[in-house]
Amino acid sequence: MYFGGIWGGQLQRWESGKYVGEDIYPDSASAAIAPKIARLSEDMKSFAEPVKNVIIQDENGNPLLAGDNERRFFEAAWVHYYNEKYYFSYSTGDTHNIVYATGDNPYGPFTYQGIILEPVVGWTNHHSIVEIDGKWYLFYHDSKLSGGKTHLRSVKVTELHHNVDGTIQTISAYTE
Repeated sequence: MYFGGIWGGQLQRWESGKYVGEDIYPDSASAAIAPKIARLSEDMKSFAEPVKNVIIQDENGNPLLAGDNERRFFEAAWVHYYNEKYYFSYSTGDTHNIVYATGDNPYGPFTYQGIILEPVVGWTNHHSIVEIDGKWYLFYHDSKLSGGKTHLRSVKVTELHHNVDGTIQTISAYTE
C-alpha cells in the first residue's frame, strides 16, 4: 500500500514515527517529506511489515527537495508496471500536475521523469492508470462540468501513451 500526503494529508505530523500535534515542514533546501509504503497482511487489515519511505530522487540520485514544488510528492500516489519498470505517479499539489518517477523495485527508489497530466480545472488533480485490452488509460477528475467549482468533480478518461524509451507523453486536460 502506498499512502501519504502533506498539508491536509499530514505526513509532516508523523515524520518521527510518532504523532506531533503541529505541522512541521522541512525547510525548502531539505529533503521533501516522503510518501510511504508497506506490504499488507494476508487479511489486508494491517501491515505485514514496518512502514518505509518511498524515495523520489532527481536524475543525479539526490532526494527531491521540499522546495521543489514542481516535482516533490504532495498526495495521490499510484503505481503501474510497464516494460519491466515501476511507474510511481502522484500529484504535486499546489502546482497541480500529475507527475511520475520510475524505478526497478516497487519500494523504490524512483527517479523523477516528468509530467503526465498538466493542471485541470479545479483545485485538485488525482488519477489512476490502467491497461485495458492492450491500451493504457489515465483516469482523472476535474471540475469543468460544474463550472470550475473546486468541490464538484467530474471523472475523465483519456488514452495514455508510453514512448519507445519508456517515458510518458504529457497530456493537456484542456485539449481532451
